[in-house]
Amino acid sequence: MNKEDYKYIGRRVIREDAADKVRGAYDYLADSLPQDTLVGVPLLSSQPNAIVKNIDASEAEKIDGVVVLTFRDAPENKYNSGEWFPGQNDFRDESVLTGHARHVGDRIALVLADDEATARGALRKIKVEYEPLPAVTDIEKAEEMAHFLHEDGERSFPGKLGYGDVEAAFAAAAHIESDVVYTQKIHHAALEPHCVLAIPRPEKVIELHTPCQIIFGVQHAVAQLLPLPLSKIRVVKANMGGTFGGKQECVFEPLCAWASWKLRRPVFITTDRCETITSTRTRAAARGRVTTALDSGGRIIGRKFEILMDAGAYLTGTKKVMMVMGKKASRLYRVPALSYEGRVVRTSTTPAGACRGYGSPQIHTITEIHTDLMCRRLGLDPLRFRLDNLVHDGDKDLGGASDIGRARVIECLREGAERFGWCERREPVMSADGRFVTAAGFACCTHGNGYYKTAYHDVTRMSLRILEDGSAILRTAIHELGSGSITALAQIVAEVTGIDVSRVTVTEGDTTFSSYDVGCQASRVIYVCGECARLVSEEAVKLLCAKASELYDVPAELRGGRLIAGDKKIELGEAVREIMSKTRCSIEASYEHAPENNPASFGVHFAQITADKLTGLVKVGRYLAVHDVGQSINRNFVEGQIYGGVQMGIGMALCEELDYGVDGMPKANNFDKYHMVNAPDMPEVEVMLIEDEEPGGPYGAKSIGEICTVPVAAAVVNAVNRALGTSLTELPLTPAKIAAAAKRQ
Repeated sequence: MNKEDYKYIGRRVIREDAADKVRGAYDYLADSLPQDTLVGVPLLSSQPNAIVKNIDASEAEKIDGVVVLTFRDAPENKYNSGEWFPGQNDFRDESVLTGHARHVGDRIALVLADDEATARGALRKIKVEYEPLPAVTDIEKAEEMAHFLHEDGERSFPGKLGYGDVEAAFAAAAHIESDVVYTQKIHHAALEPHCVLAIPRPEKVIELHTPCQIIFGVQHAVAQLLPLPLSKIRVVKANMGGTFGGKQECVFEPLCAWASWKLRRPVFITTDRCETITSTRTRAAARGRVTTALDSGGRIIGRKFEILMDAGAYLTGTKKVMMVMGKKASRLYRVPALSYEGRVVRTSTTPAGACRGYGSPQIHTITEIHTDLMCRRLGLDPLRFRLDNLVHDGDKDLGGASDIGRARVIECLREGAERFGWCERREPVMSADGRFVTAAGFACCTHGNGYYKTAYHDVTRMSLRILEDGSAILRTAIHELGSGSITALAQIVAEVTGIDVSRVTVTEGDTTFSSYDVGCQASRVIYVCGECARLVSEEAVKLLCAKASELYDVPAELRGGRLIAGDKKIELGEAVREIMSKTRCSIEASYEHAPENNPASFGVHFAQITADKLTGLVKVGRYLAVHDVGQSINRNFVEGQIYGGVQMGIGMALCEELDYGVDGMPKANNFDKYHMVNAPDMPEVEVMLIEDEEPGGPYGAKSIGEICTVPVAAAVVNAVNRALGTSLTELPLTPAKIAAAAKRQ
């Protein structure tokens, strides 16, 4: 089928929940609690590293209906909240409540009452006595101070990978260039703060409703605490008000399940913004040295990486993130020899974990800033250098991962540079008074499409039933995060079957009734789950046509949502009813899909900025985002993801940071101190899509949701350095840093 013939693929279909969300009529988890629910708020540590000597909850417990559970009541089982499948064996250092508070915001007790106001009033009456310990905040000194923070004897968590003869490459190099780049801790800033509901059910079942990304991961985490088999732990995906990775790992789910199980009451844990910022997850900070060996023609012949990563107070999934960074280092440029060595350390700060891009923003920010600075020092054209070194269509990944696939990053760069007018904009332009400088920068990036050829499995199963009125239900275990995945899958079903998209219902995950799915992570939803939706739809159509051919005794086919059997044109619902009544067969197909590739998505972003040398303020003006997406399923959703990704990336470049004093106290725990890019500061973002269908994806589609934030920070930082002639590498580039650097220049 030609693209021009698509009825739904690539179209701007409006999602069904849009109107209710705009009107504020959409129900989230907090809007529909069952009767008799106890509302819990966590008692969080006010100290960055301290032993809890005593908790006096006597005054709080005098309030009618108040229950206080402390670490002394809780199980001592250790678990890793970043583990999502049995047997991963990630290092376990976290418990539901702790008597050793390892960061401001650590969980030491849970206060429950009939309503949130009463619970918070009771929380304020609790007195906690601490024995302070030294705060661990400097990642360079974290290993030598590790014993102050944890008693498990682990100083750090190293990892390495590589290929090729790195030493020979460096020995033969005409040029060797090195830079150190720091990327900071960042808050996800989803509109909905963290919350979870647990309900004890008959027959020793615990049921959780959570706006999470991996329901089977939640099930696994709870099974490590409660004496229950997985079959007795039901996890239901609740409507979600955003995540960006912040709700991928289990934060309050194990605590909520344990409290509900212990009290035999429904328990709803809720948080405010301050609690979400200090007690949940962050993007992991990373300090990375990248060293590149070039031949005399400016070709990369080898690269070395040394990465030091801050996990915060608990390991969580940060070692996974660190190792994934290394694997992504070989999928953007042709690097014949690569050495990657990383270490993860724990500090007295909010734990890190998954965040949009899962290591890609860190590793590509490090490499792309380094690449620009290296080109400047060697007198190389940064555009020509990248064109000479970027991966090509069909390249192998020398690191052993899946083949690159139908790579269109060179087209993204060439065509993007032409549309942006890079040649005309690349030289800085200064205002007449010398105060303002306008310049442009760009950065390239890549990201994946699932887990194929990694250490983790990737499989999903769906069923599609065509109902008696000609509508359809696609039963899945996926998670709608707010990105439009449900509507996109409905479009795929509608394209295959001809059923109007408004008559296709797509279900979300429920561990009791859904087949297994590894979760909404790794940018796999469209490429993997979307392809499963396409394949199961084809199976349902085959079943329908086979049964119709048998019933009418002539070959039958589905065309335009109607069944054609010989000379007969039968409405779909009528055909299904007749098949069901006369052949005693329902039209329902099931299909399990495991991908056989994990190609790369690519992007190149161009940013023009104006820097005020006096105040250090930076305004992002023109912005072009070019992406190789294979095929857009819904153009609205693709553009929406890119707009949001650019907003997050500009914040990473210029203002967003979870910073801590040397005493371990957070400098920002609310939006009054945590500065984000708001609407008036956003540039007009132009989107340019390179669509060349990727085999293995539905109609050739591949991922966009994470990659769109990956190159933004580097593009903006490169523009600032180009404007001012600086070599700034410590993010974010706050006005104070920029003004000081401009003054030095």
